Amino acid sequence: MSPTQLSITNLSVSFGGIKALTDVSFTVPKNSVVGLIGPNGAGKTTVFNCISGLVKSDSGKFEFDGVERAFPKPHELVDLGITRTLQGVGLFNELSVLQNVMVGADKKYKPNFVKELFGLSGKVEANLKERAEEALAWVGGASLIDNKPSELSYPDSKRVALARALVINPSLLMLDEPAAGLGQDDIDALASLIKQLKRRCSILIVEHHVDFVREISDSVNVLNFGKLIASGSYDEVKKNPAVIEAYLGHTDNPDENSKLGA
Repeated sequence: MSPTQLSITNLSVSFGGIKALTDVSFTVPKNSVVGLIGPNGAGKTTVFNCISGLVKSDSGKFEFDGVERAFPKPHELVDLGITRTLQGVGLFNELSVLQNVMVGADKKYKPNFVKELFGLSGKVEANLKERAEEALAWVGGASLIDNKPSELSYPDSKRVALARALVINPSLLMLDEPAAGLGQDDIDALASLIKQLKRRCSILIVEHHVDFVREISDSVNVLNFGKLIASGSYDEVKKNPAVIEAYLGHTDNPDENSKLGA
């Protein structure tokens, strides 16, 4: 069994007295891809936001790289080696592609970070530029370095956002709907890239595209109404009656064209 990169135990969150998550527990082994799926409103993004420090938990245990600690604050993520992409690409239009990727190394993720680099040593700036160029090359975006975000196609914008997440060489990469809005060729290319990336880091992914999840995930956790209802391989969880009911509203066997895939 692989060592554990991330362990979440009994995570609960409420908003105004309404339970968003109830005792959610799962692990992300090192150098694995773990899917987090479920119907709309199941609590997937809330899990991501708790791990990212954007939402405060009511209770729960956070363990990272074998060390139990408080759920991190946003400015602590870079030092821990945790990074994420957003559902929207979130690029800064006033910066070049290369500069946007460099921003990923900033603890506070602000666009004027690149300007502040000029107050640092040339060696620090050159090192970060080299890492940004490497990240862009990894995602197939080396030719985009001097472009502005407004000049990019949507798939290329997603590549740049992924490169920005990779610039710190993370231990844990969190991908929020990375296949959303992409055509099949780009989805296939992304699946191939993620399979390569897991040699470098652990990956936690929220995604509605179930064929994509099946293709890339080593294991899958299914949420519904803020509760974890199934865990296991994709083929295991898709046969779980609770999962079938969550997606389809009944427990009959789904056909090959169901939301859970063939």
